[in-house]
This record gives sequence, structure tokens and C-alpha cells, in this order.
Amino acid sequence: MEFFTQLSHFLCVFLIFVCSSNSMKFVFSDGGTIGINYGRIADNLPSPPQVVKLLKAQGITKVKLYDTNSDVLSAFSGSGIALTVALPNEKLASAAAGTSFTDAWVQSNILAYHPNTIIEAIAVGNEVFVDPANTTQYLVAAMKNVHASLSKNNASSIKVSSPIALSALENSYPSSSGSFKPELIEPVIKPMLSFLKETGSYLMVNAYPFFAYIANTDTIPLDYAVFRNNSGNPDSNNGLLYKSLFEAQIDAVFAAAAALGYKDVKIVISETGWPSKGDENEVGAGVDNAAAYNGNLVRRVLTGGGTPLRPDEPLNVYLFALFNENQKTGATSERNYGLFFPDEKKVYDIPLTVGGLSAAPNMTESKTKVAPAPAAAMGQTWCVANEKAGKKKLKEALDYACGEGGADCRPIQLGATCYNPSTLEAHASYAFNSYYQKNYRKSGTCDFGGAAYVITHSPKFGSCEFPTGNN
Repeated sequence: MEFFTQLSHFLCVFLIFVCSSNSMKFVFSDGGTIGINYGRIADNLPSPPQVVKLLKAQGITKVKLYDTNSDVLSAFSGSGIALTVALPNEKLASAAAGTSFTDAWVQSNILAYHPNTIIEAIAVGNEVFVDPANTTQYLVAAMKNVHASLSKNNASSIKVSSPIALSALENSYPSSSGSFKPELIEPVIKPMLSFLKETGSYLMVNAYPFFAYIANTDTIPLDYAVFRNNSGNPDSNNGLLYKSLFEAQIDAVFAAAAALGYKDVKIVISETGWPSKGDENEVGAGVDNAAAYNGNLVRRVLTGGGTPLRPDEPLNVYLFALFNENQKTGATSERNYGLFFPDEKKVYDIPLTVGGLSAAPNMTESKTKVAPAPAAAMGQTWCVANEKAGKKKLKEALDYACGEGGADCRPIQLGATCYNPSTLEAHASYAFNSYYQKNYRKSGTCDFGGAAYVITHSPKFGSCEFPTGNN
């Protein structure tokens, strides 16, 4: 079938995994766990103490944070909710340089709160392989130093990992043929997997079937993307039947790790979700599909069992996200992944605990496939950065494009073909154009909150060639 033969091309390109997971114990519970990502890129959210009350009222026991904000960590003290906190990408170089930095960081950001505030994991960096700041080289050393600093203080039970995006895969279809990109294997993937094995930790993976769906509405059945009833997809190598794109993605990562000799690696889905609203070109974004994806995923996780390739490994998943965040840049969908509005009202109603499953409506029935977006207009166009938007907005939009947006930013990495000229405008233009072309130049894909605009002539930045025509 055309749909399945194209999976290997787009799964790695369009899927991003944006942020972390929470599990201190290497052996997970039989029924799987549901946690949630608490992001705060907004100016209208409830206070941290009020957020803790909301989480407890919903029965949430695991939460992932994107930093170590003092007010937030203090609010969780005595709550019984287990946290994953983050050491951000911009601190990786310092953390990799030696334990003097990580000793101080652990003291002030972890031990000052733990164990009254339960911290069970630290996400060192986030989707580092697509970080425009070229921080990949620091990742494993930073992870090792953070762990060493924890061990010095008898806190080695706090696990250390780093969320990766599915763009780290070279091949993902069929799932059993999953493999990592060759340029990542020796420098970072093997050393990281070795570290995780030695410390009894797990690999954090960010997975978004939504990105694959909106880019390929003509070939991916919506039911397959949101866990509704469908005929499934058999793996041509081993005959395993996949009934959801999510499970196919995760098994591709399992297979990629096994191919390197790490067949027993544990995985936590540190981020996944579906937006309740999107731009005109973001076909499939909407309340019904978001409720179906997240609601069916929660049911799938809490009723036990693993993926077809690892059926005895319970799924441990962190939904993205707790709130709609009004200051996130990029497409409209970026501001509409929340389960709750900032006033704490539900965007849609889904169960989050085992106790809520029995009363939850059936959302697995097949629905009519959403119509594909109209074909892009003929003619060559490119997307470039708008200098007038300012450095802050350009940097935020660049980070989005190279991260969650799934743009191919390898050519603007240090030493690559389009690294020079090494300016924010040039790098942002390349990333914006990659995102624009890979989304078929659809309306709304060259905006980035005013940070970009469309041109009809090929951009000129040194000798760099900007692709067009969906390549």
C-alpha cells in the first residue's frame, strides 16, 4: 500500500519529540503510567500552588518540568507528585566541562528541594541533536557529570537521561528495520545507550504522530494516527501487526537500539500529544481528534501491555501538555496542545486515571477521513527570515523549526554546507525554508509569528543553495 511504503521517508522527517519523562525506578508498573508535561511559556497561567491542586484533583502523580524554577519546585513539596526536571541545552557545555559545575547545579537545583519535592529524573538537554547551537558534542559528558554529582550525594536513584526526537532515526519503516542516523551512532548514540544501561536508566523519546499525519493526509489514515479502529499494518519482516502509528514509531526506536546491541533498553515516551486547534493547513488539528488521540492513548497505556515488538514492556507516557501556552511561537497548533485552558477548564474531557476509564466514552470508532489540504500553488517560492522581527523572535522561531517543526537543520551545523555565513538571519532563513518546503508550501507555514515571509526568488546567503519543491 502506498501509505505504508512511504512511512520510512516521512516518519523521521516530520516527527519531533519536544520534552522529558518521569520515572525513578527502572522496573515500571505492570499497567503503565500516564504523566503530563507542565510547560509555562505563557503569561496567563495559574500560580504553581494552584497548578498542584489541579494536578492532584485529576489524579496525576507524575509531572515533567522544563527547568528547575524555584517557585514551581517549592509548590510541589509534600504533594506526592514525582517530577522530572531539566538541565537546559544552553548549560550543556558547562555541565560537560567538569563536575564543579554539576556539583553546584545539583546542590542548588536538586538537593535543595529533594526529597520533600520528589525528583525522580533529570532530563539533560532536550532534542539536542537538532539544537541549532550545536550542543550534541557535550551531551554524554554532561549526563555523566550530572550522574556523578548525584552519586556523590547519595542521590543516584534519580535517573539521568535526555529526550530524543524521532528525527534521530535514519529508517523507521518497517518498524523492525529501525536504525539511527549513521553520523550520530558512534559520537553520541552508543555512548548514551551505554550510559543508560550502566546506570539503570531509560531512553526518553518524544513522539508526535500528528506531524506525520498533517504532512501526509493523502497516505496516512486518520484512524491509524489517533488509535481508532483500523485494519492495521503488518511488518513485512516479522509479521507483527500495528494498529497505531504511535506503536510503530516506538518499536522503530526499540529496533534501532537493538541493532546496536542494546536490545534491553527501556523507553519512556517523554512527550506526545495532539493539538485541539491549528492553522488552515494543519489538517486534523481539532478537539475531536485531540480527544481521540489522547483519550485512546491513555486507555491503551493504563489497560496494560506494551508494543507489538515489546508486548511485556508497559508503556510509560507523558502527555503534552497541561495547558495551552499563549506565548509559544510557530503554528497555531503550538499554542493548543493543552488539556486545560489557563482558567483550568478542560479543553476536552478524557480520563487520566484507571478509575476514570469505565465512565469515559468510546472514542475508538472509525470516523470519515479528514479531507486533504488543497495542493500548493504552482511556481517556486521560498521562505526567509524577517530581520525586522528582532533577534529574540528569530531565535525562538529557529529553535522551533529545527526542533518540534522537524526542519532539516543539518546543513547549518558547524562545518556543514550552509553553516556560513554564520548569522542568525542566514541560519533562520534556511530552517524556515526547510520547514516551509517540507510542509508543501502550504498557507501559514511561512509565518512563524511574523518572523518569516515568502519570496519568489532564490535566497542568497553565501554559496548555500536553498531547496524548493518539497525537497
